[in-house]
Amino acid sequence: MLIKLASLAAFGALAIMPHDPLPDLSIGTALPAADVKMKDVSGKDITLKDAAGKNGLLVIFSCNTCPFVIGNEDSEGWEGRYPALAAYTQKHDVGIVFVNSNTTKRDGGDGFADMQARYKEKKYAGSYVLDEGNKVADAFGARTTPHVFLFDKDGKLAYKGAIDDNVGKASEVKERYVEKAIANVAAGKPADPATTRNIGCSIKRAAVPHHH
Repeated sequence: MLIKLASLAAFGALAIMPHDPLPDLSIGTALPAADVKMKDVSGKDITLKDAAGKNGLLVIFSCNTCPFVIGNEDSEGWEGRYPALAAYTQKHDVGIVFVNSNTTKRDGGDGFADMQARYKEKKYAGSYVLDEGNKVADAFGARTTPHVFLFDKDGKLAYKGAIDDNVGKASEVKERYVEKAIANVAAGKPADPATTRNIGCSIKRAAVPHHH
C-alpha cells in the first residue's frame, strides 16, 4: 500500500502543470479529502464526511477578510446570507461546512480565534473549519472565497459555483443557485444548473511546491 501511495504521489507531482496546479472537479466526482481532520470553531476536529447530512453536504470555501464575503461600501457580500442558507440545508437534511483555507492570512484576520469570533458575531451555523496548509482547498480545486460545492447523498458532486446571482444585494437576487440545487438533490434530482461561475477573492494559499 505504501509503495503504491508513493508512486501515486510521484505521478501526481509529474502531472501538475506549473501554471495551474489545481484540479477542476467535474460533476459526479466523489467528495475529495473526505477524511481529512480539520479543527472546527467548536474546538472539535471533524472531517467533511462527519459533517454530511442524510441528503448530502454543502461545502463553502470562505474567510473573514474578503469583500465578496464580508461586503464593503458598495456591496453587501454573501456572508449575511449564510445563516438562512444553513437553515435551508438543515431543512433538507444536508450538512453545511464553511472552510477557511487562507493559509497566508492566519495572522491577518483569518486565524482560528478570528474564525470563532466571526462565527458567533455573524450567526453562522453548521461547521466553520480551518484548512491547515490549504490541503482541502487544493484537493477541491477551490479557487475563490466564496466557492461552493454541493454533494448528494452518495457523496458525488452535484453543484459547484456561486451561491446566487447577486453578491451586491440579497434583495435583488433572481437566481438562488445553491438553494435550487439543494432542493433538487434532496429530492433525488440533478441540480440545474449544475455549474455556475464562482466569483470572489482568490484563496490565499501557501506557495504550491513545484517539482522539477
